[in-house]
Amino acid sequence: MKKTNIYRGFFYLGGLLVLALGIILNTKAGLGVSPIISVSYSISTILKSNFGNMTLIQYSSFIVVEMLLHIREHYKTGNSNLKLKLLKDVLQFPLSLIFTRFMNLFSAMIPAYDTPGVSVYYSSFPGRIVTLIIAIILTGIGAAVSLNMHIIPNPGDGIVQAISDCVKKEVGFTKNCFDLFNITITICVGLLFAGRLIGVGLGTVLAVIGVGRVIAVFNHFFKKKMAVLSGTENLN
Repeated sequence: MKKTNIYRGFFYLGGLLVLALGIILNTKAGLGVSPIISVSYSISTILKSNFGNMTLIQYSSFIVVEMLLHIREHYKTGNSNLKLKLLKDVLQFPLSLIFTRFMNLFSAMIPAYDTPGVSVYYSSFPGRIVTLIIAIILTGIGAAVSLNMHIIPNPGDGIVQAISDCVKKEVGFTKNCFDLFNITITICVGLLFAGRLIGVGLGTVLAVIGVGRVIAVFNHFFKKKMAVLSGTENLN
């Protein structure tokens, strides 16, 4: 096996681990979660069910929508490589299963800010802000590293790309719209079934702004170096 392939696999798996850790830390701060998983977080909180399992269901729905959009694009334009795209879509199912197991593992290991017996600093508002900032940084780094390896996209990124291709809009604009869509659903779910906001707060706003900035800064300093190590220079 080529050394570049080893690096590529290492970076990809490492990126997914860091991404999962960042997402869980975001939820543990209790200040609002990132838009892409706010729906699964609010539903799991209301139903008192497992957050990772609910995220798996949400990701699976994303993948199904991706597949439908790719089929639509193929029959509308005839220019897309349908088999390859559908293969990448299908491979997101086992990826989602593994990724959400990482989430469950980190969730079991890391206490929430309001867990009895945790550090006073961790449970204080300044401590929660620091935890949130760390979470946003880890989420951005994890997303950047895994995406830069061009293997299998996280369903949250995959559906944004699929929608972007379908509506012929820039990925950044599509992501902003999709984030707003998820936040709207989360607000409605919380108000209708719990009578309050769940999963939406300061952390949600900071995640929308901060994750993209972290990705940009990280790529500015490290993307080229990682591309050389992983042999992905021609894929960027």
